Amino acid sequence: MKGRAFLILLVALLHYSCRNNPQKAADPVSASVESLTSNEAGYSSSGLNEELPVNYFSPVEIADLFQRAGVPFSKDYLATPVDPKVLTTSFDKAVNLGILCADLGYMNMYEMTGSSPDIITSIKKLAEDLRVDQFFDFDAITRLSLNKSNLDSLLFLSLSSYSHVDNYMRENDLAHLSVLMMTGVWLEGQYLTTKVIEKYPDQRLKDRIGEQKIFLDHLIETTRPYCGNDSQFTRLCNDLNELSNRYKDVKITYTRGEPVATKDGKGLTIKQTETSNVEMTQQQLAQIVEASANLRNNLIKKN
Repeated sequence: MKGRAFLILLVALLHYSCRNNPQKAADPVSASVESLTSNEAGYSSSGLNEELPVNYFSPVEIADLFQRAGVPFSKDYLATPVDPKVLTTSFDKAVNLGILCADLGYMNMYEMTGSSPDIITSIKKLAEDLRVDQFFDFDAITRLSLNKSNLDSLLFLSLSSYSHVDNYMRENDLAHLSVLMMTGVWLEGQYLTTKVIEKYPDQRLKDRIGEQKIFLDHLIETTRPYCGNDSQFTRLCNDLNELSNRYKDVKITYTRGEPVATKDGKGLTIKQTETSNVEMTQQQLAQIVEASANLRNNLIKKN
């Protein structure tokens, strides 16, 4: 896979889960803007898991698979830049922040950064409204995104920035916003894949879409504590459950492979590998494509 940076703000959402490959190594142990605090909004972050121990299909892997399948870049799949004045709640801002970051990652993988300044501007304004802009050097982000030779530098900048944001949100009982940003990143990756597969059928992409059943189940569990706190979370939870229902009959099995030995500074680690096998009909795929688009479009309809 290409070693390029892909997510200007939320690349470290991978902290919650591992990359999803057809062959993977199993883990050895496996409110309004004026009142962002979760206590004021009726939220509690105490039940949030530190990690989601499941596979996560990142935007960079999506774009890499697109390129290997010969799929050209298309700006038609992207969300439009956001006017934060239209998005009046922290819920909307956090979700759209995740969505735009996924789109930016998709563009960077294709080296189509010409439109990135508009998206970076939107990301900056959203971060300001969520009071996390102090953790980002937006001048450096803009400069690096326009210089193809420096795309790798974005990865370090993004990881460092998100680590500070995540700590800030947890310390201030705002972990629900991290959940929303994670939802936005994942959902936009899902949306991009479903849009591409409609025009460019590919078994690898179909399998990846099927495998998201596992991540979706964990995402639903992560959002569950917030489902009854306001109408926006209630609708999100309902829509996630509706998407999950479309996955109900998708079958995923695993074939155990040979153990793999890896050596790092801590010594030798043996990990068991396994290959996933997805059983999903074209009708099931079509239903998942429809539900994914409905969920994503509901979240960006104010843009």
